[in-house]
Amino acid sequence: MGSVGPALLWLQLCVLTQATYKLWVPDTNFDTGTNWSQNRTPCAGDTIRFPADKMVSVLVRGSHTVGDLLLPLDGELVLAPGAGFGAAHAHAVSQPDCGQESRGPVLFLNPDRFSWLDPHLWRSGDEAPGFFSVDAERVPCVHDDVLFPRNASFRVGLGPGARRVSVRSVSALGETFTRDEDLAAFLQSRAGRLRFHGPGELRVGSEACTDPSGCECGSAQTLPWVCAALLQPRGGRCPPAPCHNALRPEGQCCDLCGAVVSLIYDSATFNLERYRARLLDTFLAQPQYQGLQAAVSKVRRDKEVGIQVVLVEPAPGTSSAGRLGRALLADAAEHGVALGVLSAALRESGAPLGSGSVEAQVSPAARWGLWGGLATGLLVLLGTALLLHSTGRLRWRRHQEPESQPTGGPKGFSNPTFSAATWEKQPPGQLPSPALTMDNSSCYFVNPLFAAEAEV
Repeated sequence: MGSVGPALLWLQLCVLTQATYKLWVPDTNFDTGTNWSQNRTPCAGDTIRFPADKMVSVLVRGSHTVGDLLLPLDGELVLAPGAGFGAAHAHAVSQPDCGQESRGPVLFLNPDRFSWLDPHLWRSGDEAPGFFSVDAERVPCVHDDVLFPRNASFRVGLGPGARRVSVRSVSALGETFTRDEDLAAFLQSRAGRLRFHGPGELRVGSEACTDPSGCECGSAQTLPWVCAALLQPRGGRCPPAPCHNALRPEGQCCDLCGAVVSLIYDSATFNLERYRARLLDTFLAQPQYQGLQAAVSKVRRDKEVGIQVVLVEPAPGTSSAGRLGRALLADAAEHGVALGVLSAALRESGAPLGSGSVEAQVSPAARWGLWGGLATGLLVLLGTALLLHSTGRLRWRRHQEPESQPTGGPKGFSNPTFSAATWEKQPPGQLPSPALTMDNSSCYFVNPLFAAEAEV
């Protein structure tokens, strides 16, 4: 038990460090069900076909009985200890999981379908719970170490386009490549050509990130291809964000609901990993932010470098991302000198789609703009009226006591609807003064043009 505490502390420190390596997830193993057309490994007696025109290395771990086996023109089957193949007819072997229906050939799926630029196919080796990476940083960054599985076969497409991909190092088949000369020799070998293909160029030798304030990922130029690979299963279209005024942070392919905090930092005192640790321990660990996801990274926007904090709602309508964003602004204002934060700005998404309140569908900034516009319009209208009055183009008179009416009733024609007696009893009207009038429930302006016309 004495060693558990230090071990847990070491693991916690590891997950709080900046991601420095990426792990390749998919494989081309024979025993992986998703590599086959029927989403299962071949049954005993099945006819198995590999793509004839594709190069592929396939690791076989178990023993399999096949009816027929069609191999590619250029490839290899790597047999693990105890693995092998036997021959049998399909109807001679009974397997409960395969059913009794007539089975056609089982096809090994195209091994060239896996792309280096697909964020689905990578996993960050040291990402802490509660944190995520924007799409551009889910693929290897220029300062990352790249690890391919040692006990699995794989194939990676370096493309599309003849673009250069640079990382710090590549580990494959038990070797770690840190020099371009060594990696180039491996890629030109048969083992390398079976595992890497495409027009892209893979380079190694970048320096590790040693800047305490963090380093840019360096994948901004490949973001369009990253997004194309990410959205390929959806026909290239982003899913609709379930909120009004959704946000799209730097390095993200699609809009999201939540908040984005932008920090301007002091390069001499700001420490990215210390800020991430503070965000996790001081804020994300609180119950009111349960389920909230955050991404913290150094990004370039409009030729300026800053720290971006992306906060994603755990569910539509929770508003926890906005609350946390405002808490981070207050934290920067109070502890900015100690943290090395010079300034902070916040952007929030709007209310969830389907909200019945019109006010809820407008972002806070838009609401302030609306009220500011109304107030400005009232002031302009009042100023225009006063200007016209001062130049003599607009006149109004103060109310005076009405002169005594001559006997015989009012002048003018006689309206059969209103008798003279009724006219005489009507009290003189009080004209409102041309001013801005306010009460507890409303604000309105009496136009002096219409007030003047109302006089008799």
